Amino acid sequence: MADAAKNGPIAILHEVSRIYMQGEVEVKAVDALSLIINKGEFTVICGPSGSGKTTTLNLLGALDAPTTGRVELEGKFLDGLSRTQLSHLRRDRIGFVFQAYNLVPVLTAYENAEFVLALQGVPAAQRRARVMEVLKEVGLAGLEHRRPDEMSGGQQQRVAIARAICPRPAIVLADEPTANVDSHTAEAILALMQELNKTEGITFLFSTHDPRVMERARRIVTMRDGKVFEDVLKNG
Repeated sequence: MADAAKNGPIAILHEVSRIYMQGEVEVKAVDALSLIINKGEFTVICGPSGSGKTTTLNLLGALDAPTTGRVELEGKFLDGLSRTQLSHLRRDRIGFVFQAYNLVPVLTAYENAEFVLALQGVPAAQRRARVMEVLKEVGLAGLEHRRPDEMSGGQQQRVAIARAICPRPAIVLADEPTANVDSHTAEAILALMQELNKTEGITFLFSTHDPRVMERARRIVTMRDGKVFEDVLKNG
């Protein structure tokens, strides 16, 4: 695959801070953070609890807004967008994979994977073709009619991945995606994401403590106290 840096930035944090109040105490979750994520990267943000990993993903995913500084995604500054525009951006350009899966329990695997496409107004025949293709790609062919409570944790996480990639997003943000699955399933899920990164060019950005994820990453950004402590691009 071509060097991701040659593909240009997909997401940029410009001197971003995010401050929360815990009672009367001011907590700086992210502190004047500047970070560039390039198209096609397979990158991990790691660090101890409270270092700002999840907050960084939430800022990049337009789930949270900075107290100061600016967030840019695909050349657009998020603070210049309306609520509706931000909602459409999250729907159309960003895929989310969470450790708790966040599937709709009353919907089948097929319906969960189809959900965003339906919101986008994609015609039924096109939705079906895309969803069946992706469910096969993530190893769930034949399980499309099962609901989450009829599936293992690993299968549910595969449904979450399918839901994230069905709309062909520009970037997938994965917050501790291997936290609730066993080692064998974690390796299979990571191999799947790596293959999607390679074949479809989807940018993946992980927040994780998991050394298995870090081992597969091509770039590791270590955070401490809301700042980048180390930023390492691995060879190969």
